[in-house]
Amino acid sequence: MSVTQVKIVLSGGPAELALANRSVDASALENTLKIRHGAGYEHFVHGGEFQAVDGCDIAVFRWSHRTKIAE
Repeated sequence: MSVTQVKIVLSGGPAELALANRSVDASALENTLKIRHGAGYEHFVHGGEFQAVDGCDIAVFRWSHRTKIAE
């Protein structure tokens, strides 16, 4: 079984996270994307928005909140 990868862009949150080129499994569009950053996690959600870049639709994940790593 093949997993479809979808290109994404991050909106909001730490600026350095938005600079990376990212892809996720298509099933991730329905979930919160959790990215480890420093001593915590940045959470991003996809609200159904896509952005056209070079003729391709790219899913936009917007920053929702940050959580700290439990010690």
